[in-house]
This record gives sequence, structure tokens and C-alpha cells, in this order.
Amino acid sequence: MKKYFLLVLCCFSFVAFAQQRPQYTQYVLNNFLLNPALSGIENYTDVKLGYRQQWKGLADAPQTSFVTANFALGDAYLWQNPLSFEEGGNDPRNQNYQQNYTASPAHHGVGFSAVIDKAAQLRTAAFNVSYAYHLPLSGTLNLSAGLAAGLTKIGVDVNALLLENPNDPALKNASESIYKPDLSVGLWLYGARFFSGLSIQQLLPQKLAFTNDANYNSGKQVPHLFLTSGYKIGVAEDLSLIPSFMVKLVNHVPLSVDVNAKLNFRDKLWLGAGYRANDSMNLMAGININHQFNLTYAYDFTTSQLNQVSSGSHEIVLGILLNNVYKVVCPQKMW
Repeated sequence: MKKYFLLVLCCFSFVAFAQQRPQYTQYVLNNFLLNPALSGIENYTDVKLGYRQQWKGLADAPQTSFVTANFALGDAYLWQNPLSFEEGGNDPRNQNYQQNYTASPAHHGVGFSAVIDKAAQLRTAAFNVSYAYHLPLSGTLNLSAGLAAGLTKIGVDVNALLLENPNDPALKNASESIYKPDLSVGLWLYGARFFSGLSIQQLLPQKLAFTNDANYNSGKQVPHLFLTSGYKIGVAEDLSLIPSFMVKLVNHVPLSVDVNAKLNFRDKLWLGAGYRANDSMNLMAGININHQFNLTYAYDFTTSQLNQVSSGSHEIVLGILLNNVYKVVCPQKMW
């Protein structure tokens, strides 16, 4: 067998049998990364810049960088939304806010995401634009539906590969980069005390190979399904606990189940912890600096056999609130 195809099978075992999307810990703060139905859920422009270093200490371990932005369309939602604050400093996490909560008016939202992921000689860059429509189902309940479409560039650094025969003729037919269209859909149900979401990424199953040889058909992109839900429990007037879970389903991969909990204090500080079955435990913390910036950090303790070569994973996210006319300090919808 040609060395190149052996290489492809080794490098792309994840294509046929593993998850092909980057892994995140702080998706609880930015579910827009996984579900386009959150486009425009807040009444300001929500920007997130993040970086994740996975399995620190392991050579060529995955590293992920991302930027996301989404906002609502139309002055009616921005200026007349009954959830918009007339004065800055109110805390949407306190019990008074929850008791007087009203659903968002019908509105449209759009967004953008750019995710760059690298692991060993593999490089992936995904760019997507999204749209969502938010519909009030009752006085306190909304349902949104979203769609995201874009392009993914997947590359391999051929020059960095170690081959028995560097002049293998198979490399002459190899492409260092390939481009694939991307499509995602999602639903998001939300109210004052809970949220539930369902989304599918990589909706278009496609052949994935770096060679023109028609005989190679093992590599494929496969859909990823995400199901999540959370509930807000009032512990005290300015203290709330939000347990949540995430289930991730990918063909030929064991079911992934996350359980998380966040403890929020007013509109300033929060602490969190989570468990990902057969993979890791994590600790999270965040601070809302002011009505323009917030900063969060997560550390994953590896519980799989990788803990013998890895000292854990780090993830940091900077949030920027643009066009925040009501000077909201903490998110009203994404807790």
C-alpha cells in the first residue's frame, strides 16, 4: 500500500471514527458556538474571543482559537424590548427580575463565527454566517430557529510528515488543503428560568480526502448532534444556581455527556464546575468587568488515560458588549 494512504488513514482516523469539531468547556457561556438559533438573543452585539489549549504537555495537542459575534436586527427590538433596562446596574439574575420577566418580542438575529483549530499536522479553519428568528410563544416563553452556512478549510502540512519514502509518487497527487461547504441548524427554547436547545452541525455528510484517487473513500465528514438544557434556581435574592447538561451524539463515537453547574453572584462574579463522562472534570470562573467587557477562564482536569501525558486543558474567553445602550453588565438570556 502506498505510504501516503497509510498516512491518511492514521491522520484521519478521527474522520471516520471520532469527533471532527473542536471541543469547548465554556459553551455554557456561548452556546452560539454550537447552535445558530442563538443569533440575536440579546439586545446588544455580543462578541466573544476565545482560545483553548487542550491536553497541555502533550506534543502537537489540539489548540483552538475562535471569534463569534451576533446581534438582533431592527430598532424595535433594541429600543422597545420590554426586557431592556431603563437604567444601568439592574441584575437580571435576581429573583425580582425573574418574577417580572416578559418574553422578547418577535425579531430577527444574525451572527458570524470563525474557528481555527490545529492538531499535529492538521489545520482546520471554519467560517460561518448565521440567521435566527425569535418567536414569542407566550408572555414568558420564546422559541427561536436558526441556520448557519459557511465554508471549512481543512489542511495537512505535508512537509512536516515523516515518511519512509519522501519521494513517494502518491504525494504528487495530494492536495495540502481542501474546502468543504458547511451547514448547521438549531432550535432554542428559553424563558426566565430555563433554556433548552437542539442543534446539528456538519449537516452535509461529505467525502473527506487529500488525494484525487477515486479508490479512497474512507474519510467522511459526519453530522454532530447537540442537546442541552439548563434551569435557574434562586438560592437568595442575589445568588442563583444554574445546573445544566449537554449531550453530544456522533456516529461511531461513544455518547458524550456533560454535566455543569454555575453559581452566580449579582452581576459581577460567578463560579462553575463540570464533568464530562470518561474525559475530564473542570473548574470555571468569570468576572463581568463593566458594561463593555467580561472575562472567563476554565481549567480541565483530564480523567482519561491521557492524564499520564497531559497536565490538563486551559480555556480563556473575552466577552465584548457592543451597542449596549442600556449598559447591561451581565447577559439577560445566556446565564
